[in-house]
Amino acid sequence: MTKPYDPATLAVRAGQERSQFGEHSEALYLTSSFVFESAAQAAARFSGEEEGNVYARFTNPTVTMLNQRLAALEGAEGCVSTASGMSAILATVMALMKAGEHIVASRSIFGATQQLFGNIFSRFGIETSFVEATNIEAYRAALKPNTRLVFVETPSNPLTEVIDIAAVAEVAHAGGALLAVDNCFCTPILQRPLEMGADLVIHSATKYLDGQGRVLGGAVCGSKALTEEVFKFLRTAGPTLSPFNAWVILKGLETLKIRMEAQSANALELARRLEAHPQVARVFYPGLPSHPQHALAMRQQKTGGAIVSFDVKGGRAEAWRVVDNCRLLSITANLGDTKTTITHPASTTHGRISAEARAAAGISEGLLRIAVGLESVADIEADLLRGLGGS
Repeated sequence: MTKPYDPATLAVRAGQERSQFGEHSEALYLTSSFVFESAAQAAARFSGEEEGNVYARFTNPTVTMLNQRLAALEGAEGCVSTASGMSAILATVMALMKAGEHIVASRSIFGATQQLFGNIFSRFGIETSFVEATNIEAYRAALKPNTRLVFVETPSNPLTEVIDIAAVAEVAHAGGALLAVDNCFCTPILQRPLEMGADLVIHSATKYLDGQGRVLGGAVCGSKALTEEVFKFLRTAGPTLSPFNAWVILKGLETLKIRMEAQSANALELARRLEAHPQVARVFYPGLPSHPQHALAMRQQKTGGAIVSFDVKGGRAEAWRVVDNCRLLSITANLGDTKTTITHPASTTHGRISAEARAAAGISEGLLRIAVGLESVADIEADLLRGLGGS
């Protein structure tokens, strides 16, 4: 039997199909529609009797290559890419659920995801119960007869809480629900949730999959049966990934493994240095022994990842002072870039949720999130020390 390719190889080679021109780099197909050889072929393509491209809202060769590459990386049967990470979550729920059904979600999720679950889906009769991220019994207790989906981020944004995927999958399946895991922080290089029992993996490809802050994108990976349902929603509703963005993300994937390894190493070193600083109350990083789920993270992930969050003593005023004194770090809420970014979650990524919800999720006014890039760790630390007040 042929040995499976390593993820580093899949990230460079999987899914590529060459045209009659024999191009070495993946081709970019910038077209809104495709021409048929006859009326009969057009009818066959539209009905699905014949495979092939129809209309770029739902079929495009460049996007198909990305779907195949991401599926290979996640060990999935299928993948559907979307216009953004949020549209990937939207498409998943709209495709697989209906009014009167129920979601159980970790309380520790991205602010926009909380808004989508708590304020948008509820208007259409889909209710969500939010539970403590790492409390497995809380998921079990929150299940209802109409629960159809359990949704988690691991590590969580921004506190890097690590959730036991296998344990939550067992709970979800016992209750007749699917488990979807947002794998944005780890990517399939560091973590493969499907191998641990998850049914779906969701990505904001905007982040590490592109890796250089250039384009938006999202993806849903899973079984053929589930991703085909998501594709049906995409075909009709149209939250589509553009061919150009797909092509950019394909090129980003070629360096995914080396970026994730290098950025994770930088993050671990920075976390160690911050943990020793007197102005820092606490550091949240799964690669540190002080992290509550450190042992689980080291079993479930290959590294601690590239996100470091920390509480600055003195609350919002002191946290903002650190941000405002940065000269190297980019003050932006995006993450996953080769350039290190810094943000104050309570007033940015989680600013639209209530103060009570932030407190319940452990997001304090002094919390800062660093998405560590590829710069020198010494230079990143020096930039932070300007606002932290020296070593």
